[in-house]
Amino acid sequence: MSAGQWKRWDAMERVERGELTMAEAAQVLGLSKRQVRRLRRAVEKRGTEGVLHGNTGKTPPNRLRPRVRDKIARLRGTKYRGAISDQQFAEKLVEVEGVKVSVRSVRRILRSVGIASPRRRRPPKHRRRRDRKPQAGLMIIWDGSPHDWLEGRGPPLCLMGSVDDATSDLLPGAHFVDQECSAGYLRVLRAIVSEKGIPWSAYGDQHGALKRNDDHWTLEEELRGQQDPTQVSRALAAFGIERIDALSPQAKGRVERLWLTLQDRLITELRLAGATTAEQANAVLERYRPDHNRRFAVAPKDASPAWRPLKPGTDLDRLCSFYYEATVLNDNTVRLGGVVIDIAPGPRGRSYARARVEVRQLLDGSWRVYYEDVLVATAPRTQLGELRARKRRKRSAASRAFRHAVHTLSGSL
Repeated sequence: MSAGQWKRWDAMERVERGELTMAEAAQVLGLSKRQVRRLRRAVEKRGTEGVLHGNTGKTPPNRLRPRVRDKIARLRGTKYRGAISDQQFAEKLVEVEGVKVSVRSVRRILRSVGIASPRRRRPPKHRRRRDRKPQAGLMIIWDGSPHDWLEGRGPPLCLMGSVDDATSDLLPGAHFVDQECSAGYLRVLRAIVSEKGIPWSAYGDQHGALKRNDDHWTLEEELRGQQDPTQVSRALAAFGIERIDALSPQAKGRVERLWLTLQDRLITELRLAGATTAEQANAVLERYRPDHNRRFAVAPKDASPAWRPLKPGTDLDRLCSFYYEATVLNDNTVRLGGVVIDIAPGPRGRSYARARVEVRQLLDGSWRVYYEDVLVATAPRTQLGELRARKRRKRSAASRAFRHAVHTLSGSL
């Protein structure tokens, strides 16, 4: 089952055990009560197959053909280039170009190829307090807080951490790093999943480690019409965790208030302990966390926790790591970011030359190579860092237009 299907199966099991009501299951799954009742009947009748959608594997009859999608993107980048709204462009497609397509489809196609709306709308100023989630584990809020935590006794540090939206618990995995980064978020995620379970959603800001904010496209991304996810977003998707992007610091106010509290109380603890390094600060933080939760955590509306269990056989180290794809060279090695990994002969002395493999750098810096989900090679630890981000290059508009033209021409042959 996929992560989403496993999520539905787990929710139905909790409903069956009485841990979730039908209304609560409908809320966490994003379905109506009627759909949840239908899903429950299907699970009772067909077991795990009941969570599969009836249209699984079928092509929608109203789906736009790739040739039409490419034509719309090409026209927007050439003939209708400039500050034209999505609504007006859709009207021109119908009236001038003879392409019958809705405004929503036009927006979806243009956003998927990186063409933004020319008009930026101001968000409303009025904000209202968001109610807490009723159960622990339904949503975590995570962030990084750069601050002079050591008050000049050591280097500036960034505290990576998360809170449970229902209880304001400072969750496992909080730690100090040099700066907010993907590795920090992956460590927080791994600790939470290992000790608590899988949350249903993760609420955070639009930091580059969580969301792609750049306009750099590789050739493969251009041809696919979609940017690759960040390392953290890929890990969240693997666990079936919904990523929610906050549009302002006020939207994630609970974790922001946590930082204010820690910048008062934790700094005092660090000062009293005489911490001067990140390692010493992390040790103080680990001792401080239980006392913080005892003082500031609140009881959830529903005492039954909603943390989801891990699927049997899940490899946490693999999922919470840096993911890359590579092609095995003729000498049966993988070269990535200056690291050379030798791959031993396969069954019956087979060679892996020119095979596409999955390369993972774990959070301890060590390397693994997988071929068709089978571990075929390992390598000792190196410096931990995101390689793919340093390799991205922004292609010119002429280059992108040429690639789209080649793709359109090849599709018409």
